Amino acid sequence: MLRYVLFISTYIASNGTWSQTERIGEVQKGEANMSKLKDKDKVAVSTDGMYVILGASGNTGSIIADSLLSNGKKVRVMGRDAGRLQRFVRQGAEAFTGDVNDGAALTKAFSGARAAYLMLPPITSREDQERESDAIAQAAAESGLPYAVHLSSYGAHVPEGTGPVTGLYSSEQKLNGIGGLHVLHLRAAYFMENNLAAINIIQGMGILGHALLPNLKLPMIATPDVGGYAAQRLLDLDFSGKQTRELLGQRDLSMAEATAIIARGIGKPDLRYEQFSYDQVQQVLEQMGMPPKKAAVYIEMFKAINASVLAAQEPRSRENTTSTSFEKFVQDVFAPAYHGKARTAQA
Repeated sequence: MLRYVLFISTYIASNGTWSQTERIGEVQKGEANMSKLKDKDKVAVSTDGMYVILGASGNTGSIIADSLLSNGKKVRVMGRDAGRLQRFVRQGAEAFTGDVNDGAALTKAFSGARAAYLMLPPITSREDQERESDAIAQAAAESGLPYAVHLSSYGAHVPEGTGPVTGLYSSEQKLNGIGGLHVLHLRAAYFMENNLAAINIIQGMGILGHALLPNLKLPMIATPDVGGYAAQRLLDLDFSGKQTRELLGQRDLSMAEATAIIARGIGKPDLRYEQFSYDQVQQVLEQMGMPPKKAAVYIEMFKAINASVLAAQEPRSRENTTSTSFEKFVQDVFAPAYHGKARTAQA
């Protein structure tokens, strides 16, 4: 998924204002608690059971919540801001306010649910990632959650050296350790929406810049395609055990190719891509107040991408290829955002 790439570009471009789209140490104890809950309360998994959506106000979670609600499903949307959940409540959803690192709150939210959509929030630190995935896994085990679709990232098969994606590897392993939980890990590609962070750079510097190599091809995917795929798998619940599925978007693109498509879409034919050095990126992040250790986590990820350590493992197929092209994304999303920001700046 590599959704974290967005945040470094946004941080560079927006004067330090982050733009946000979105271990169980005792697994055996968790499994025992799950069994105890099932034996005591006889939780029934029915076809009209509750679906719990973490990150329901985010790019993928909102698509999933809308889809399930439109299909007449019972939906519990969870988030920290009750106000951002109200649009789902108006559609018939149940709102649950809580923090993803609160294992007790998550256990309550998951109790009696048929299935859940699980995801980690944007990284604040690797330590926080571990606490969050601990809480999610603990709650999944103790509540007896039967099914889960887990938003991960392509490259999450690598156990270390991948920056924030290391936390998704860890999260996958914790969920895989829960007996009785059927989980599908969606290893999504680089989000096309990450490129929206480049609008400020284009308007301010006349280039599109990043730490990524200009000619390295990456699978790129639109977040509605991720949300739509996850929603369908939640509706079907056609997976069992512990499974992974890469979602690779419509095709692979390099940053140079993506920049050329953006250039045509916004009417700036001379727009070019420029690769920033790792030292430049690290320095900018530190100047904007990010602790050196945290900035280094992002640098580690960019290095892993450029070295092809973070790379797709599945051959491209009909099953892991989605429909939205980068041209369509630029036409429908990037260009309107770019021109809208330009009009706002001129007002």
